[in-house]
This record gives sequence, structure tokens and C-alpha cells, in this order.
Amino acid sequence: MVKHYLVLLGFILIVLTSMQVAKSETIPKAEEMYVTTEDIISDIIFPTIDKRVIKEYGGDNRLIWQWKRIVGITYNENHSYDVTVRIEIPSKKPNGNVKEDLVKVRISPSCDSEKINKQKCNHGFEIEILDYKHLSQ
Repeated sequence: MVKHYLVLLGFILIVLTSMQVAKSETIPKAEEMYVTTEDIISDIIFPTIDKRVIKEYGGDNRLIWQWKRIVGITYNENHSYDVTVRIEIPSKKPNGNVKEDLVKVRISPSCDSEKINKQKCNHGFEIEILDYKHLSQ
């Protein structure tokens, strides 16, 4: 009698297990995408730098500048990061010189984690420009 119940239980488990198959869709282009840390930082601070470049050089929102590279990243005790970035601003004149600037930006992630020391970290998400230097005139 016990064998019959075990066989019946096994049959029910096989039927229920085979019915719970999840079908997933694959996105073929997701495999081709490659994102670096620099891409992520660029996406976060791009609007802040864009506003400052427009303020520095005047003009309108169509001012085009190029991200060259990250020069340095420093971690601060208050759980913020100082990121120094080199950028290029092309001349408005056809044969003009390209201008290079150095921008230092502080990225302060939110301190809402319980693992973070609340005495040192008491800010919300914030991005601010600490320093802006014109390397070429």
C-alpha cells in the first residue's frame, strides 16, 4: 500500500514540476552592449558639466563639448567621490584652436543605507562642481 502512495506522489510531482516551465525572451542586442565605469560616471555628471560649460563660454544649449577622459577619482570620508575630468571645447571658428578644461565634480550618493555611518554621511544624492580650470586659453 505504501508503494502505491509513493508511486502516486512521484507521478504528481513529475506532472506539477513539468508544468512550471518558465519561458524567457532573449534580446540579441543586449549581448553586444558593453558599458564601462567611465560611461556610467559620464551619464551621471554630464548634465552638470554641460550647464557649467554653457555658463563659462556663454552661448546656447547647442554648444558642443567632448568628454576626453577621467583624470582622477578620490573617495572622501563622507561617502562622496571627487571626479576630475578633462574635456575639450571646439572653437566656433573653422580654424580656431580647441580649448581644454579640467572639471572637478563631487558626486554624493544618498546615505540611506543602514551600513553607513550617519555621523559622517548626512546628505542625499547630490552633484556639484568643485573646481573648473581652463587649461588652454
